[in-house]
Amino acid sequence: MNIHTNNDEKCTYALQDLYNVYDPEIGLNIVDLGLVYQLYFDEAGKGLTCLMTLTTQFCPMGDAITADTRSSLNRAFPDWEITLNLTFDPPWNWNMISPEGREFLGR
Repeated sequence: MNIHTNNDEKCTYALQDLYNVYDPEIGLNIVDLGLVYQLYFDEAGKGLTCLMTLTTQFCPMGDAITADTRSSLNRAFPDWEITLNLTFDPPWNWNMISPEGREFLGR
């Protein structure tokens, strides 16, 4: 897991909830899947920007995953404005899965 952030403490707090967001087709959380690339915290503006990806651009569960991600971050930071940005650069691949995720998947 290599998530870029400008606030390690708040990132750790956000990840506690994001570990509960799953890709329903794979059965693994989005953090261990390596779908979260960046969490940027704007303290003054109370804004949180999450840069993330999906396993494919045409992921059939993409809307559900992004909705669950937004809900999770809203729970962690209820008074903050949450912005989700999807990117496919770099494209997701199996090497992005954490060691824990690989163990879970039996890889």
